[in-house]
Amino acid sequence: MHILNYIRGGITLIEVKNVTKKYGNFTAVDNISFDVKDGEIVGLLGPNGAGKSTTMNMITGFIEMTDGEIIVNGYNISKKPSKAKKQIGYMPEGVPSYQELTAKEFIKYMSELKLVDRKIRKEQVQEVIKQIGLEEVQNKLIKNLSRGYKQRVSMAGALVGNPDVLILDEPTVGLDPKQILEIRTLIKELGKKHTVILSSHILSEVSQICDRVVIINNGKIVAIDTPENLEEKSKNKNILYVTVEDKAEKMSSLKDKVKDIQELELVKDNEDGTKQYKVVSEENIDLRKKMFEVLPKEDITIFELKKAEVSLEDAFMKLIGDKNERNEEKEVEQQGNSKDEEENKETKLVENSIEQDQNLRKENIDKNTENQTKSEKQEKGGEE
Repeated sequence: MHILNYIRGGITLIEVKNVTKKYGNFTAVDNISFDVKDGEIVGLLGPNGAGKSTTMNMITGFIEMTDGEIIVNGYNISKKPSKAKKQIGYMPEGVPSYQELTAKEFIKYMSELKLVDRKIRKEQVQEVIKQIGLEEVQNKLIKNLSRGYKQRVSMAGALVGNPDVLILDEPTVGLDPKQILEIRTLIKELGKKHTVILSSHILSEVSQICDRVVIINNGKIVAIDTPENLEEKSKNKNILYVTVEDKAEKMSSLKDKVKDIQELELVKDNEDGTKQYKVVSEENIDLRKKMFEVLPKEDITIFELKKAEVSLEDAFMKLIGDKNERNEEKEVEQQGNSKDEEENKETKLVENSIEQDQNLRKENIDKNTENQTKSEKQEKGGEE
């Protein structure tokens, strides 16, 4: 184990500095930078095609970056790839390819590839089998295992050799709800002894597992923060949901009674005769106390009043939406500038053409005048 990892917490284990990956003219990852502390579980979150898997593949050294630098536990992935890769256990998206091997044979094979010491290899394989929960299926062929167990086998392959860093690409994709919960619990346990980077497009998964989130869109980082802070930052309104019994139907005029209400919307009619309303105010104005004061006076009975929680999904959609909107505006502006340039060119061409015509016309007039003068002189000379 590298000296940097003796003390858990606070040490920067992974540094991604100004990293870019291009495929011809296409930029898959565009000048991104972030770091991961020892003991953290960090989620790479973004829509499909955002650049998550490309980023992971560059961290593992599976593909080369076009520009930038990646340091893993003190080792530069480009300059000292062998030492850097020894720090990493990588679980690619999808299930293990070696379907004809048993679960145990696959893990043993991965331990051999990672050059785990022969003296401790057998012990390590069994330890990982127990840790990942594969004891009951260790001697079954991988092709005969359920999707959930196949994912566990793949994760065991990443874990054998006891790497400092685990990189998990979409670890719960294709699993049923029960299997997803089991894998999430497993990742949390692994996070107690390893630094974990996982990619996902499932917002609830990242919110429940990760200490920090790196949101990527169109190859660029749009936010880095804790799930809680991202949720907090996405707030721009204070929203209440209130369920009431309103026999006199006075809720519709509530905005006249409570001036701080910006929006009042009927959400649904319940079977018991009550109605649920959405009440919106400014972020710094909490209307709960006011609602408890005003509604009883209007003979409106409150059955339930709750403050809406902002989710990571709200933060994600806001960040991705804002970024896309800015990109569209920039594109429109560039198109507008291009159009203006074209129009200016056309105007210049027209002006030059008019100027040339005028000059040509003037030359023709001058020549005609000169010829006419010569002709008059010749005629006059002939008369004399």
